[in-house]
Amino acid sequence: MDDSISKNWQPEKIKQLRIHWILLVIGFLLLIGYYLFSAPFDSKDLIIHIEKGQSVNALTLDLENKNAIRNNSVLKIFIKLFGTKKGIVSGDYLINKNSPVWIVAWQIGRGHHNIEPIKITIREGLTNKAIAALLADKLSGFRKDLFLISTENKQGYLFPDTYFFYPLDTTSEIVEKLSNNFDVKIKKIDESIKKSGRSLSQVIIMASILEGEAGGKDDIAIISGILWKRISTGMPLQVDIDKDTYINKGLPQKPLNNPGLMSINAAINSVDSAYYYYLHDKNGKVHYATTFEEHKSNISKYLK
Repeated sequence: MDDSISKNWQPEKIKQLRIHWILLVIGFLLLIGYYLFSAPFDSKDLIIHIEKGQSVNALTLDLENKNAIRNNSVLKIFIKLFGTKKGIVSGDYLINKNSPVWIVAWQIGRGHHNIEPIKITIREGLTNKAIAALLADKLSGFRKDLFLISTENKQGYLFPDTYFFYPLDTTSEIVEKLSNNFDVKIKKIDESIKKSGRSLSQVIIMASILEGEAGGKDDIAIISGILWKRISTGMPLQVDIDKDTYINKGLPQKPLNNPGLMSINAAINSVDSAYYYYLHDKNGKVHYATTFEEHKSNISKYLK
């Protein structure tokens, strides 16, 4: 072979081999990348629930075990890249099948749940049992028994309002939302409660009575004044919402339900009057009386 041909062939051959190996390495890396970043072949739509304060390690391992991702370490890296300072966002998430790992990380890191929360309105005056029944009807993962155990001493302190829950919200998360909302609302009127000279417990118990006794904003403050006056003069409350008040004097030991802000404000800012008695006729109109004889006359006129 000619020496010149041999000298030209060797560098060309080496160059081709280098290109060949580079392509092999690139192909290998692409395969590894595809394996690590793509969803498992047999992945399915998955709904998960992230609890408040749940660690990234526990979450990513759970997702790997549930076959939503191939490798939890890769997911942790992407969550760190896409996440915010607040950390992972709690709630329910729908992870669609075949979602690559960076899409899963984006959802979790940015709070893109891919599932609509359920709007639930808890109206004023519901008992804990009634709230439990309402939530059980709306939330698939709700446990009435756990809720009632967790709220055994919280009746009166679960604030009625409109909430947005996820189907898999835990009992502790739900109770925390209701309780925190109560704390926020009460904080705004804390000074008014102190000025009233009554404790928060007394105010909430009276407010729970007013939920069942008053007809609305037009009569609630006057009825509040009547009931506080009955207590101060030693009369039994005698309210239909709690028959024990026909026997025992003073406030009941615990709230009868979970009152709203109007009733709480009325319990604080009661209106003094000359009345000791009241009733609502069949149309809801209130009729007051200063004496029991007058009250009996109103009963004959408006309820018989």
